[in-house]
Amino acid sequence: MNFELLYPGFKEKALTFSYDDGQIFDRRLVELFNKYDLKATFHLNTGILDTEGFIEKKELCTLYEGHEIACHGVYHEYPTHLAKEQLFQEFYQDRLALETCTGRIIRGCSYAFGEYDEQVVSTLKSLGFAYSRTVESTDGFRIPADFMKWTPSCHHNDAFDGEIIRTFLKKPDYLKVPLLYIWGHSFEFEREQTWDKMEELCGKLAGHSDIWYTTNLEYADYINAARALVFSADGQRVQNLSAIPVYARFHNELCVIAGSGNANQRR
Repeated sequence: MNFELLYPGFKEKALTFSYDDGQIFDRRLVELFNKYDLKATFHLNTGILDTEGFIEKKELCTLYEGHEIACHGVYHEYPTHLAKEQLFQEFYQDRLALETCTGRIIRGCSYAFGEYDEQVVSTLKSLGFAYSRTVESTDGFRIPADFMKWTPSCHHNDAFDGEIIRTFLKKPDYLKVPLLYIWGHSFEFEREQTWDKMEELCGKLAGHSDIWYTTNLEYADYINAARALVFSADGQRVQNLSAIPVYARFHNELCVIAGSGNANQRR
């Protein structure tokens, strides 16, 4: 089939960041991302917010404007250590509190301590989460097969030496629509005195016309829309039954496959 998926705006690469816990150092990190027009997702524990060293709930709407807010469990408990009902409440209450504070619909998550099993995954699915991030870095750029077990590319410390960044920016021919997913905790920059390295990293990744700068949820929703495309038996026609336009090269032409069941519209 003569079909090549691209990212919104016909971009060939995608970049997303993910930071956990909601400590006060998120304020400085958000400033960095905003300075370089980068997007990130912040995974928060609402039972810990408003305590010493953590951001305040009243900040959520303004601090994270333009970025995604996602769950990390109410009290940052080990998910696999919890009884079924405790597990349910750990994430249900976190989602409910974040939605109450922000007015947003919260659909993203990351596993505290990177701990998860099939019961944790099924519980989060039942609560309406679209994805959840692990801490099992791949050192690569692949699109996850299962967004509920989303493995990132690397921790930010592993991006500072530049090798994975150089590969991503160069985009060798074998890489098809690569995703660079960097994760970590903002307190690590303060503890390790690496704010200058993080700013240098942001500068290297910013301003590239072939990169789609996106949040975790935007990315997951886009790929799910692309995976749900319906093709005719001969591969000559395609329909998009989602509400999200999908960008592609179809029959050697750039096209936007419009949402809500419309046939492809060529650029």
